[in-house]
Order: sequence, then structure tokens, then C-alpha cells
Amino acid sequence: MTIKSLYDELSKLYPKNLRAEWDNDGIMCCDNLDKSVSKILVALDVTMDTVDYAIDNEFDLIISHHPLVFSSQKSLTPDKFTQRKLIKLIKNNISVFSFHTRLDAADGGVNDVLCNLLGLINVERDSIDPVGRIGCLNERIALSTFAENVKKTLNTPFVLYNGDRDAYKVYVVGGDGKDLINRAILLEADTLLTGRASYNTIIDAKDMGLNIIEAGHFFTENPVCQKIKNDILNIYPTAMVEFYNSYQLKNI
Repeated sequence: MTIKSLYDELSKLYPKNLRAEWDNDGIMCCDNLDKSVSKILVALDVTMDTVDYAIDNEFDLIISHHPLVFSSQKSLTPDKFTQRKLIKLIKNNISVFSFHTRLDAADGGVNDVLCNLLGLINVERDSIDPVGRIGCLNERIALSTFAENVKKTLNTPFVLYNGDRDAYKVYVVGGDGKDLINRAILLEADTLLTGRASYNTIIDAKDMGLNIIEAGHFFTENPVCQKIKNDILNIYPTAMVEFYNSYQLKNI
């Protein structure tokens, strides 16, 4: 299978029309779209460590969730960080795909994976903002209990939570979900689960009658990497696909 044919097949699962207008994703870099691909590395982020690992282990392709190139690049020199990565990748014949907001919104994408891991039932897509999901727990439980369950399930080193209500009807958006607080309230959720929210959002949510759980940007999105790996193998069973953990932060 070629780089282009694999990209086209994955784009059927994560359609371009689900991509947010402000987003940049797709084929981030490639020296030859007709090149055969057999060894693929999946990671949430294309960090320099990810790039070096791909080079050292002779991967043909990196597939990430977060875009390698997000803002416009007006030159290609080693003076800037993203451009240094691009130069290293191209020199070593490694292509990169990034599937960002379209993977958030896609069926079976970031937020469906998250809902499934947390055991939510009757999950529905937000009809206005297709990134969000809303579903229910099997029973109403204390917010502190649900927050502890989230921490254990996602293996995150921390969760922050705030609110007075029990948790039952949960609005889910992995990554940075502070902009969807009003959607959660309009859909009568009692709890917003996200990866990262601002201080003001966490404080305001309680006053607005909404619980909020912040479980870490990386930890709410990283589970989708296994989904990407499975999707690749369903399309291309003979490919060698490996997951790389791009999380390098330390916690005290």
C-alpha cells in the first residue's frame, strides 16, 4: 500500500468534512506519495523524541492526533523548532499524517473511545458541535466516586473536579473542552468531563450548576491511538504498526 492510498482509506474513517475550519491536519509532510509503506508509528504527538525513535527504528510513516504543522510556516530552516522536525523527517524519508478535530468528531474517534472506556451508555453525538458526546452512567454516583473511577480508568496521575451534584448524565470532550460548557448545560448534563479547562471555567461551572472533571489533555486523548492502530490493521493487515508514548512530562 502506498502513502497516498493509506491516507485515502483512513480519510474514509475520519472524513475531512468533520475537520474544524480553524484546524490544520492531513498529510503533514511526504517526499513521495507513491512510496510503499510497511512500518507505521502511531503517537498522540510528533515530538522530537517521536521523530528520533521513528528514524532510529526505520519507520516509513508517523500517524498522530495532534498536528505536526499547525500554524503557517513561511520558511524551512533549522532555526525554528517545527521546521527542524520537518527537515529531519524529510531527510529520512518519513511521512507524517495528523488527524485532529476530524478524529475528535468521527464515529469511533477520540470521544467515542473515551465514552466506551468510562462505561457510558446511550451515547449520542452533539448535534450542534459534533466533537462532543453525551451519555449516561449505569447509575447515579457521587462526583468524587466518578472522578476516582476516571483517574483509575485513564491511568492519569491527577484529576481536578468541582461541583455539588451527583454524576449521571455526562458530556464528554477529550482534550481542551472549556468552550463546550454551554453545550453541556443546554443538553442538561450534570457533569462535563474533559482533558483541560481554564481555572475560570472550573470555577464558573459549579456556579452554573454543572460538575466539571479535568483529567488531563494527554490522558483523555491518548486512548484513541489504539483505535488508530486497529483501523490501520483492518485496512492493511500485513503492516507493522507500533504505538509510541509521546508523554514525557514528570509529576511530583
